[in-house]
Amino acid sequence: MKAMILAAGRGERMRPLTDHTPKPLLPVGGKPLIVWHLERLVKAGFKEVVINHAHLGEQIEQALGDGAMWGLNIHYSPETEALDTAGGIANALPLLGNAPFLVVNGDVFTEIDFATLQLDSPNLAHLVMVDNPPQHPDGDFSLNAGKVNGQGNPKLTFSGVGIYHPKLFVDVERDQAAKLAPLLRSAMEKGRVTGEHYQGVWHDIGTPERLTFLDTQLSH
Repeated sequence: MKAMILAAGRGERMRPLTDHTPKPLLPVGGKPLIVWHLERLVKAGFKEVVINHAHLGEQIEQALGDGAMWGLNIHYSPETEALDTAGGIANALPLLGNAPFLVVNGDVFTEIDFATLQLDSPNLAHLVMVDNPPQHPDGDFSLNAGKVNGQGNPKLTFSGVGIYHPKLFVDVERDQAAKLAPLLRSAMEKGRVTGEHYQGVWHDIGTPERLTFLDTQLSH
């Protein structure tokens, strides 16, 4: 299975840190945030990784290269302007192929074991859900008997980690911005989205304060 790291976001809430450094390269615990993902992907057995980028993307390519230093083969999917989540994934499909693939948000930190995740046919997506963090108390979707849906309570928060089938993005125009949630909700209505509740380490690095908090935790 191939993996994709979403790294094209501008990181407006992280300014001024992201004015000169793309968010995935911000250091935490002594190394760039995105490197933690790469190391965990290697540990899980992944060999092929696709990274999309837009804002200051050349810095990401310069920092990570072809991935050889981690034993990975990294391909890049550049975007002139960030295409949002679904648009970025759809734009990278030629690099991802026809089989299901793992996608990880570049601005989260987690110890999820990527090797345990799988997508069973005929489902189109498998989402890792987490407890609602303080900044997102209402959650995103509900999880019942392994199925994810947009209705019902209580709701959990989507972690930004999931496995998707390329068919989920069949109607997304290339080079066009598109959000992921509407595609997921459509698939949920057909009962084709599964999920699991992860209760381990997970942080959404959305503000400088959260970055500093995580850095302090990892440095002890």
